[in-house]
Amino acid sequence: MSRDQRPATQPDDPERRAILRAAGGVAIGGIAAALAVDATASAETPVATRDPGSLGARLQGVQHFGLTVQNMERAYEFYTAVLGGTEVFRHGDFQGEAVQNTLLADQEILANQLGVNPRTIGVPDLRDGAQRLDVRFIQFDNVVIELLQYRDADQPMGGPKAFAEPLEHMSPAFPRMMHICFYVRDDVDFNQFIADLEAESAKRGMTQVRANRIIRVSTEEERKAAPLRANTNKVTVAPSDGWELIYCKGPEGEQLEFVKALGPVKKRFADALAAHLQLASAN
Repeated sequence: MSRDQRPATQPDDPERRAILRAAGGVAIGGIAAALAVDATASAETPVATRDPGSLGARLQGVQHFGLTVQNMERAYEFYTAVLGGTEVFRHGDFQGEAVQNTLLADQEILANQLGVNPRTIGVPDLRDGAQRLDVRFIQFDNVVIELLQYRDADQPMGGPKAFAEPLEHMSPAFPRMMHICFYVRDDVDFNQFIADLEAESAKRGMTQVRANRIIRVSTEEERKAAPLRANTNKVTVAPSDGWELIYCKGPEGEQLEFVKALGPVKKRFADALAAHLQLASAN
């Protein structure tokens, strides 16, 4: 692959465009099927008039969430073998001028403003090929997750060594932190699901996969010893009544959330989705 190879996000690749368009269709269909209670929005749901020339009117939904990882194979195993995602495709060894500018121009500008070497703020050298970028797309029922790994050129694809060190503090309270939320089926025992998630991950050596508890714990031992019923936060206050949720760290330290949407909150999402689709079709 040449140094000027364009990134996987290059818009003039018809094959990739077709794949991602299909994935986007699956995503929209999955959300509609998961949340739908009634095909028509309730009469009480307000439907705002949207300017057909607005940015929102030009979108067709969220295509994927991206996660930069330290260990590609470990992350891939978690999102496929543990959580059941399906690989769409993988591509890698991205390098060259175009990909460097596309992904990292703002960080290079920042380094120049600070008067420091870009490497000191985590900017890889894809331009000259000292580092490379690999990606894998994982399809779930209603969303696609993109795993990205920046690695040194002498490291193998999928290896455990990334170019930059992972963030030390991963509190969801930090601005710019993001999380991936998975939708659990209505008929699933949420408490047992969380227990099984931790057990399956630990069996694979992913001891970083740890879910919070709804009771106060001060040590990892206390967290592990918490009763099964402490795995689920059930919200009963409107307008969130019907939520069941818990926060959990993934194998890369990433912030995950698992939720069920039942009763009133499920209907609120379904009504909003129907109103959104009605508005989109009108435009």
